[in-house]
Amino acid sequence: MFDTNQAKTLVSGGGNVLDSNGDKIGSIGQVFLDDSSGRPEWVTVNTGLFGMSESFVPLRDAELSGKDVRVPYTKDKVKDAPRISDAESHLDESEEAKLYTYYGVEGQDYDTSYSDTDTTTGTTTGTGYATTDTTTDRDVSSVGHDTSGPNTDSAMTRSEEQVRVGTETREAGRARLRKYVVTEDVQTTVPVSHEEVRIEREPITDANRGEAMSGGDITTEEHDVVLNEERVVVDKETVPVERVRVDKETVTEQERVDETVRKEQIELDEDGTTGTTGTVTGDRRND
Repeated sequence: MFDTNQAKTLVSGGGNVLDSNGDKIGSIGQVFLDDSSGRPEWVTVNTGLFGMSESFVPLRDAELSGKDVRVPYTKDKVKDAPRISDAESHLDESEEAKLYTYYGVEGQDYDTSYSDTDTTTGTTTGTGYATTDTTTDRDVSSVGHDTSGPNTDSAMTRSEEQVRVGTETREAGRARLRKYVVTEDVQTTVPVSHEEVRIEREPITDANRGEAMSGGDITTEEHDVVLNEERVVVDKETVPVERVRVDKETVTEQERVDETVRKEQIELDEDGTTGTTGTVTGDRRND
C-alpha cells in the first residue's frame, strides 16, 4: 500500500513503470490521490511515440523498486487502457469506475479516516496528483504541472522538434580499369627492288679488242649472272605506349531536404479576473 512519501519518490523524476515481467512500459507521469483517503491510488505512464500518450495504472498491488514502480499487468494491458481525455489533476467517479472495470479490480477500500501527514509541511489530503520538490519538499498537490517532469512551479516548458541534417558516406559504385586485346588491320607501303636482265651490245674497238680476242675462235660457252630481289619481311614487337590510372575527385552539389517538425505553442487562457493585469494565479486542482 503506497503512502505519500512513496508517491513523492515516484514523481521525483527519472522513474519508470515496469510491467509484470520487469520490462519497461514507459516513464512515470503523475500520481493521483484518492479523494477520501488521500492515499496514492493511480499512476500514469507515458507511452506511445515520443511518450505522447498517457495511460492510467492502479497502484494497488504495485511494488516500489528505487525510483521505478512494478505493476502486476502486461505492457499491452497498460497501453490499451481507456484514455482519460481531460484529467490533468482529477479523476471523476465515472472515469475511475471505467478504469477499475478494465483492470478487474474493485473500488477503493482504504480506510477513509486515513490522514497522510507530511513531516515537513503538515497534513495533506484530498484530490490531486502527488509530487515533490527536491529542495523545498512541497505539498503533494503543489501548483503547476509540466508533462516534461515533476510538478515544480507555475511555469510550463515549451518544446519543439528541430531538424538536424548531416551526411554519411556510403558506397555509390565502383570503377575499375580493365585491359583487353583487340585486333585491327594495319596497311602500309614498303618499297622493294629486284634485278632484271638487260642485254648490252658493245662494238669492238681498239680499247676492248684484247679482251674480245682472248678466247678461242669459235666456241660454245655459258655465262651465269645472279639476279637479286628484295622481299617484304614482317616482324612485330611489343612496346609500351602510355600509362593509364584511375583517380578520384570530390564534386559538391546542393541537395534540398524537406522535413516536417512539430513545435509546441503556449497561449494564455484568462478567466477575466477583475483588477488583475497580465497575471494569472491559482492552481488547477478540482477539489
